[in-house]
Amino acid sequence: MPIRMRPTALLLSAVLTVGGLTGCSAVAEILADCEGSEGRVRELESLAILDSRPEGATSPSRYKDVEAGCWADSGDVTVYAQRTYAFPGTRAEVLRHYRTAAGRDGWKAPSKPVPQSTPGQAEGLCFTRTEGGKTALLSVFFLTAEDFSYEDYTPGPEFDSGAGYRLDITSDVPGTFTACEDTF
Repeated sequence: MPIRMRPTALLLSAVLTVGGLTGCSAVAEILADCEGSEGRVRELESLAILDSRPEGATSPSRYKDVEAGCWADSGDVTVYAQRTYAFPGTRAEVLRHYRTAAGRDGWKAPSKPVPQSTPGQAEGLCFTRTEGGKTALLSVFFLTAEDFSYEDYTPGPEFDSGAGYRLDITSDVPGTFTACEDTF
């Protein structure tokens, strides 16, 4: 017996198929946003500031290397490179080191300084640098046990005294970031 389809069932089937394909196409576009960003990721990953650290700072075993990549969210595509350090000294020493190192490396502090932190908030620094018409942001910020918990990591003894901190360089794929004000 041949299968007969009613016109409304056929129409509904066509709508669901097209809708499904359109949805898949949209998902594919979102996933494809990072395509072609590998070169920019390598550029950020190779910046010398990521290897700059105050004397005595170490890279914990889980964070020995620079972590770099690309992520896309709601049409915004961002490339990043970051490095995590443990330092036995004070936060003030870390901040002093990076103010000097970033300036020597061509990073610029914002014209409107990032407000001083209040108790209970992380303090940090932010700088910008433009090369080849592309701007990147460099953030220096201190890590808390809560920050590590998001990474499913329990800090080792290297974080028992002093300051754990991260250097984070980000750039949107067009390279149009211009200010630190929204970073902290």
